[in-house]
Amino acid sequence: MTSDENADVTSGMNSDVTARLAELAVPYDQSGAFPAESIQVVHEAGLLTATVAERYGGRGARVEQTARILHTLGRGDPSVALIAAMTLNTHAREAVQPLWPEELYARVLKESRERPVLINHARVEPDLGSPARGGLPATVARRAPGGWSISGDKRFVTGAEGLDWFLVWSTTDEPHARVGTFLVPGGTSGVEITDRWDQLGLRASGSHDVAFRDVEIPYEHVSGLGPHGPASEQDNRAGAALHLPLAALYLGVARAAQGFFHTFAHQRVPANLGHPVARTERFRRTAGEIELLLAAAEQLIFDGAERVDADDSSYTPEQALGARVLADRHAVQAVELAVRLLGNPGLARGNPLERHFRDIQCAPVHAPQEDVSLLAIGTKALGL
Repeated sequence: MTSDENADVTSGMNSDVTARLAELAVPYDQSGAFPAESIQVVHEAGLLTATVAERYGGRGARVEQTARILHTLGRGDPSVALIAAMTLNTHAREAVQPLWPEELYARVLKESRERPVLINHARVEPDLGSPARGGLPATVARRAPGGWSISGDKRFVTGAEGLDWFLVWSTTDEPHARVGTFLVPGGTSGVEITDRWDQLGLRASGSHDVAFRDVEIPYEHVSGLGPHGPASEQDNRAGAALHLPLAALYLGVARAAQGFFHTFAHQRVPANLGHPVARTERFRRTAGEIELLLAAAEQLIFDGAERVDADDSSYTPEQALGARVLADRHAVQAVELAVRLLGNPGLARGNPLERHFRDIQCAPVHAPQEDVSLLAIGTKALGL
């Protein structure tokens, strides 16, 4: 992209967006309600469709710009950023390899100009767990008059209440079974939230469990349908376009925590000290360690994303996995350092640091998790 195009993609990422998301994050975190108003803010800033390909009239943001968008949104509200990330990733995948029926995707893009249109995969299952660890879905797509009938249970479907499209990973019941992603409109009869998200962090992400009970969709509402086998399973090494932006999202959380830490350090003046604690050696040393952790992680993530965008063949999938592992570790450690130094005030519900501490615990949870990533990195290192 040229500098002008970069500026166009990031034009919606201003401090007003971050500040508004941070303001709304408090009540949404407390209630766990779907963050509809925050999603509208992201939509109006033009960020939900930033990765739509230029050939479809979009701005064509690639990995590095997506990482910067999610870093910015993560500073405001990571629950909203994660919901947005799923939609951005769908458009990014379609830009690289079109899989949706052409007319259907055109409809999605048209509606996206008028309102927020949210899309996410439904892949994780109660028995299978994360597809990142291998295996095939128990959710079944059966042939029905005029299309498919989908039945199965999915877990941790981020943004479930507000999704316009569920991308449901399923196995067909054909004599020679195939595996694919079936495109289910939100609100379709037979789609039901069965267990509500009630976790420590990202409380407004709405990552609920969803049941699909004989959900009927047209025959053409399917993408990537192919035979059983390794090709139908998740390739953890090939996901740099998602791994790096997700890491950037959580670095945004850590930067927000750092911001509160700095504010506290400048405003806290103990009576026995007579000046802000920011001047003390202890606070300055910790501030330096936090900055070192975050700056190094951001360099890993954003430099890696630039190399992916440049199609740098020397940048391996294992390097992208490693960058995410280290970035997640650094982000978690940086927030923990801030909380530890502040003591009780750091864990008080009345300040944002407590929320940032809870939210950052979700960073290592996303697939592929650290042990899977390290296995891939070690396998490559050992030349196996």
